[in-house]
Amino acid sequence: MNNPLHHREMQHQHSPPILRNQRQMSTYTSHSPLRSTASTALAALALLVVTACNSVQPEQPDDVLDGVIPGLTQTQNRMHVAGDEAFNDEVFTAENGLGPVFVTSSCGACHPGDGRGHPSTALIRFGQSTPGANPWIGRGGPQLQQHALPGFRGEILPVGVPHSTFLAPIVTGLGYLDAVSDATILEYADEFDSNGDGISGRPNRLPPPPYVQLRPDSDVQPQGVIGRFGRKASAVDLLHQTAVAYNQDIGITSEFEPIDAHTLLTTDPEVSTATINAVVFYLRTLRIPPRRNSSAPSVLRGEQLFTTVGCASCHRPTMVTSTSTIPQVAHQTIHPYTDLLLHDMGPELDDGYTEHDAASSEWRTTPLWGLGLSASSQGGRLFLLHDGRAHSLEEAIDYHGGEGAMARSRYRAL
Repeated sequence: MNNPLHHREMQHQHSPPILRNQRQMSTYTSHSPLRSTASTALAALALLVVTACNSVQPEQPDDVLDGVIPGLTQTQNRMHVAGDEAFNDEVFTAENGLGPVFVTSSCGACHPGDGRGHPSTALIRFGQSTPGANPWIGRGGPQLQQHALPGFRGEILPVGVPHSTFLAPIVTGLGYLDAVSDATILEYADEFDSNGDGISGRPNRLPPPPYVQLRPDSDVQPQGVIGRFGRKASAVDLLHQTAVAYNQDIGITSEFEPIDAHTLLTTDPEVSTATINAVVFYLRTLRIPPRRNSSAPSVLRGEQLFTTVGCASCHRPTMVTSTSTIPQVAHQTIHPYTDLLLHDMGPELDDGYTEHDAASSEWRTTPLWGLGLSASSQGGRLFLLHDGRAHSLEEAIDYHGGEGAMARSRYRAL
């Protein structure tokens, strides 16, 4: 059975140029400091946000986003390097399995320098407007593969179908978030706002894919397990996130996701299990984004204001990791500025599309660490929020409705 979004009879339809990763992008330095004509208090708050990160970090340049966590053994370092090469250097072509329909041709194209993505490589996800199952699964959904190899035609978004555009997030520090226990995430949840503070974060729950090995402390409920990665928290762990990305983004099948995105048939793996595991290890051993200017008076003042106006109610500054198969990330105090929960952001950020148990207006709190270096991977200009619609911190805050409306009002009043 062919995907109804595909048109195989259309010959020699060429896709737009694909952004190919250039490894030297990871050596970009940050651009000029944030400029603001607002009050000292507002500027201080902005400085705090753009320097948010973690105190546990290796001795590496603080103006470069990516890097390796400290203390890797020789064996671990070899695995990290193998994953780095697969993630940042391997570009797929028709000869090694690309497509025939796809979004991009490499992992690094969407995450240049391990940083945030650019609108030119954004994903379009579609098909589901209410919590539950996506009716377009098996019919081309949930992701649009708009590019194609010669002789094929990329997918076209069905008319009237709910959809949303997702920019790739930064991938640094993910191993630490992977090591946060479910109990810690649930500790921050308050689905029915029992404390009356206007914040009611909750986890997105989904059935885990059969290849995911759940943590011993996983909170398993009838409606599923906790998702923690992705814009809607729709990936259980980094293996889940990686295997789906190979399949949906590049059109590459694996032992974990063997169904071809074009034919919808089960195929032999086009990427090895060893490569998938190496990429997962690479993601788990990327360092926490470096914090800069942490002792500057303006940053310290901004840190206070960040809590005072209510930003820290969702972008929680501190977490403690739990156990991990990578000892270096276990039992660490981290500062990612997220609670990994879904929050209702109101009509301002409601695209009408959702995934699994989330409502269309609900989004997982994006970690803020590394935000000050984001423009380095985005061509020198900021593209913030899930689809890049905001081009400054002030503009991003202005889009915060729903549970974020009170903090937005306080911020505007500074």
